[in-house]
Amino acid sequence: MLLTVVALLALLALYRAATRSHSYWAARRVPHARPLPLVGNNLPNFLMRKSITEVLVDVYRAYPGEKVVGFYRALRPELIVRDPEIAKRILTTDFAHFYPRGLNSHKKVVEPMFRGLFFADGDLWRLLRQRMTPAFTSSKLRAMFPLVVARAAALGARVRAAAADGVEMDARELMARFTTDFIGACGFGLEADSLNDENSAFRKLGKKIFTISNRHFVMGILKHIFPELLKNVKLLEDVERDVIALVREILRQRDYRPSGRNDFIDLLLECRAKGLMVGESIERRKADGTPELAELELDDVLMAAQVFIFFAAGFETSSSATSFTLHQLAHHPHVQEKVQEEVDRVLAKYDNELSYDAVKEMTYLECAFKEGMRLFPSLGFLVRQCVGQYTFPELALTIDEGVQVFVPLQALHTDPLYFAQPLEFRPERFLPGGEASSGKYVYLPFGAGPRACIGERLGMMQSLAGLAAVLSRSSVRPAAGAPRQPRVDPRLGIVQGVQGGLPLRFVPRSRSSSS
Repeated sequence: MLLTVVALLALLALYRAATRSHSYWAARRVPHARPLPLVGNNLPNFLMRKSITEVLVDVYRAYPGEKVVGFYRALRPELIVRDPEIAKRILTTDFAHFYPRGLNSHKKVVEPMFRGLFFADGDLWRLLRQRMTPAFTSSKLRAMFPLVVARAAALGARVRAAAADGVEMDARELMARFTTDFIGACGFGLEADSLNDENSAFRKLGKKIFTISNRHFVMGILKHIFPELLKNVKLLEDVERDVIALVREILRQRDYRPSGRNDFIDLLLECRAKGLMVGESIERRKADGTPELAELELDDVLMAAQVFIFFAAGFETSSSATSFTLHQLAHHPHVQEKVQEEVDRVLAKYDNELSYDAVKEMTYLECAFKEGMRLFPSLGFLVRQCVGQYTFPELALTIDEGVQVFVPLQALHTDPLYFAQPLEFRPERFLPGGEASSGKYVYLPFGAGPRACIGERLGMMQSLAGLAAVLSRSSVRPAAGAPRQPRVDPRLGIVQGVQGGLPLRFVPRSRSSSS
């Protein structure tokens, strides 16, 4: 009898531990689905049946009349925003209350690569952002564009050869190699030639970053469920070693001085040459309420973290967005023809040479690319963490420090409330006066506010140049047997990717039509 009582008490204690925070949203009268012990509302993702983006879309669509919805990922209460005005409040108006992304679970960052600009929070983020923003001005981008042109020319040649041979290619892999070569040149001053060399070391590094094994996925789940117990477990140890070694070797070759290449390493060296980063703290204040001063030194490892984020963010987002756009164009030949007519017309004006100004004039191509990002944004959601108790005035809802807030981009981008027939591929939405022009804080593929993507213009420039290079030389058609709607990889997190690639058939265009 005693053993039975002890066992029941033990089970009760385990149940309470596994549901200890699951009354959070009920106490605040926030609508939410009933959470399961330990896993919360995130079981489909933990079982690798759906990506976290797909789970957020399901929750978003299940509560059509609500402005916010409660959610539990394991034991952590999180808030999903359905209202664009509340999204605006979080991302811009009340940014001081939501400046962290909260992707690091602890104040002490265990993994050095998580000190890159995308993952960084607090003073680390603010000082890095202030120092690095001048590196992405229009003049810097224009100076970098010849590097883009050279890689786009190689991409065009690769596509032309494949089209002439009549072979099918995975557009996802093709654009990943193009992006890898672009990052190699613009980021590191290296000739990667991933387009023609399957064993390129740079291509292997890109695959290593974004190939998530089942072991890594399970470990990520366990870190969510048991954050304190597993706080010192690293997920990026192999990548960390490779990136730090690569950056140190390049720095040694350049004698720790800018080389004149105008690449990302040079920009970081210029940042370091300016000395210690000093600025007003976003985290700490003096007794009189004024901010304290924060300081930061840009050492080798911190530089490597910025290079990692430049590589990872640029690699996955650009290659995903461009390949998905090609996939849509293959299934919408009338749109593709309209894009190609514009590309041909603009290139003819510039002696059939890609240039910074030529790409800027390809407005319909840009609309098609934006429409591709609307249907399948590279970032499936934006996330911010509350830094102190905060009340949403329009809801009379108060949340506590540490609560993460999600803006579900995939759901907003495909909501019929904001886009008519939202699953149709229709680039005209993004022409001046189109429906997308009035959708601020609904269409946010690069984020918004102080933490919007610092490399937005660079990513757009490189992506449009790559698409122009492909479409000026070939037309794309669906590959035989390829799925119309590719399956999303459930193991990826904030960045979306597809399983099985995006196979397409490339058809050569005649010389007259491409000139």
